[in-house]
Amino acid sequence: MNPLPERTTPRPGPPSPAAPGTARKTDGSGAARTARWRRDGTLPPWGFVVPALLVYAVVVLYPSLAGVVYAFTDWSGVGGFSFVGVDNFRTLLDDRRALESVGNTLLLTLAVVVVQNGIGLLLALGVHANIRSRALLRVIFFAPAVVSPVMVAFLWKYVYNPDDGAGLNGILGAVGLGGLRQDWLGDPALALWSVAAMVVWQYAGYSMVIFLAGLQGVPAELHEAARIDGAGAWQRFRFVTWPLLAPALTINLMLSTIGGLKLFDQVYAATNGGPGTSSETLSTVLYKEAFVYGKFGYSTAVALVLALFVAAVSLVQLRYLRAREVTA
Repeated sequence: MNPLPERTTPRPGPPSPAAPGTARKTDGSGAARTARWRRDGTLPPWGFVVPALLVYAVVVLYPSLAGVVYAFTDWSGVGGFSFVGVDNFRTLLDDRRALESVGNTLLLTLAVVVVQNGIGLLLALGVHANIRSRALLRVIFFAPAVVSPVMVAFLWKYVYNPDDGAGLNGILGAVGLGGLRQDWLGDPALALWSVAAMVVWQYAGYSMVIFLAGLQGVPAELHEAARIDGAGAWQRFRFVTWPLLAPALTINLMLSTIGGLKLFDQVYAATNGGPGTSSETLSTVLYKEAFVYGKFGYSTAVALVLALFVAAVSLVQLRYLRAREVTA
């Protein structure tokens, strides 16, 4: 019998030359990567970001920074300007219409945030239930959120038609509640709340979708365990569902608060801030000061105050809601 040949371990030899057309491996330094991109004729990753950053800088950053500068000038929108220091902000503090608009903005925001999220949560709980028409109901409730705010405002101007036989007044008369007919947009005591109802109708479905996503993230095992322990429907919602909805609640409160503070389209299209100044908001004030009265410097001062106010409220709200998420 022939003996088995001895196993030999191959000795390491010199590295084989790279095949033609194959780029040699380089280290991870920035210079090496740049050289490789030049040699291969490829674009570095940040090259794809530069065009978008340039557009963002021209469309967003430059106007924003220019607005901060113009807030301290007497610019009229055309021609030159001169710096006036903080005179625009002093004028704002003495402007009765602007100060009244701050109160209207806060009331409108409070109404929208509370009612919109309350209705959105109820709708989410309803369409989350195991009913046949839940898919159709989700579409119906969410549909107004994708409609233009100006279109919604003109639609609701018909609903709020002051004639006895039209819109909401016609419905009230048909069901025997003619005594409740109102001039919904023409009454200074009702105009602001009529606009709030319009905004809630449009965006309650949007809040519903966010709450619905939160509800679908609640594990069914937790509800089953609570049911076995004897917890009723309210107790399961209070101690199981509600704490786990904290992230969805944070998103909804933040979005509705920011949207309410800078609300413009629906107010301007439905009431133009009237009657008088009863539904005037900070957004409509700065628009009129710029494009009606030609006081662009003063209007940018109002816009700067509004932006800082929205940022401050949002940061405080976010800090509180994030802390609540942790404790929940």
